[in-house]
Amino acid sequence: MKLLWIVLLLALPSLPSCTKVEKAEKVESKKVVAEKYDRSTWEHWIDEDKDCQDLRAEILIATSQTPVTYRKAKGCVVATGRWYGEYTGLIYDSASKVDIDHVVPLKHAHDHGGFKWSLEQKRKFANDQFNLLAVQSTANRQKSAQGPHEWMPPLKAYGCAYLERWAAIKKLYKLKVGKEEKKFIREYNKGCAKP
Repeated sequence: MKLLWIVLLLALPSLPSCTKVEKAEKVESKKVVAEKYDRSTWEHWIDEDKDCQDLRAEILIATSQTPVTYRKAKGCVVATGRWYGEYTGLIYDSASKVDIDHVVPLKHAHDHGGFKWSLEQKRKFANDQFNLLAVQSTANRQKSAQGPHEWMPPLKAYGCAYLERWAAIKKLYKLKVGKEEKKFIREYNKGCAKP
């Protein structure tokens, strides 16, 4: 019988020591797994003052170089105005050609630490006018959720101002800066005038 127990014990795979298991658990507990990005959890285009004009309309009104017109007499949805596209340097007269861009995109914020935020923090970020800019819709859609190391405004003259604003927003919200992103910004800033 003793011989049978010895044979069975030798046949078992070696088990990790308690200290190895404890170390593995500590490493596992340090991993932060981001939940999948869900744009609906980042409530945006709110109508804070309940006047029927959401934040998109209010930014279009505030940044138009001429008085705006509306689609309907009620004055909720902007139809025309005159906007300067920071990313392209072009002028746009139709609101349908203008997007309100999150300078630091919502998905980018999510992927760089925002996934841990409460719904209220996400809402604040999504509606922070410092992070919102009226731009040409095509440029905004080309940018998508990319960081500056992946996409920069076509208008080169706006590059330094764009990166300055990008960095200020990420710092304000304590968002992580990726390795490639950091390297690109450092290199690009060498060509920017110092204040």
